[in-house]
Amino acid sequence: MRKALIHWLGLAGVVSLASYAAAMLLSPMAYPGYDWMSQAVSDLSATTAPSRMLWSQLAAPYGVCSVVCATCTSIHVSESGTSSRTFRLGIYLFCLMRWVSQIGYGMFPLSEGGTGMTTFQDLMHVYVVTAAVVLLSIVSLCLLVIAGRRDDRVRPLGTWAAVALAMMMVGAMGQGMVPHSLFGVVERFSVLAAVGFDAVLGLWLFSQA
Repeated sequence: MRKALIHWLGLAGVVSLASYAAAMLLSPMAYPGYDWMSQAVSDLSATTAPSRMLWSQLAAPYGVCSVVCATCTSIHVSESGTSSRTFRLGIYLFCLMRWVSQIGYGMFPLSEGGTGMTTFQDLMHVYVVTAAVVLLSIVSLCLLVIAGRRDDRVRPLGTWAAVALAMMMVGAMGQGMVPHSLFGVVERFSVLAAVGFDAVLGLWLFSQA
């Protein structure tokens, strides 16, 4: 069957992952003294971070493509009635998470990497935007895991959702268990879980034609 434009746009999820990985790996070169094992990824894009310009350039496709991929997948499952309501709700909430992330972090970047919460901007970044992103991510992935167990047609996607959820849990719990010198290591489990699932979701959409 010939693929429609919406299926091709699923590949935006792969571009999203590639863009984020490039920003995460290359931006530290513009941040003297940055320690990836102890510092969060968001420190690289902080308002006063020396790497902010490079991060913005490399991660520009990530933000747009993640939203495009999630939105197109939502439209596809809505119009095709794919699987169950549980599955579709999971997709919709993951899409909502992507919009909240793109808008929220754009409006409230950290004011300065590696420091405490010193401004209203920092408080919004951590306690409002991040809290909403984490909650929506967990709920959406849980719904997709449940849907995958009930429906063989979406079981592979449910399995990948379980992997992403496990990575997110490792990151969330690990941040409170490991020494500060390893904070950045476990934090990356959480951020890569959602970004990696962008690529999985996009490839799934691409395969639906």
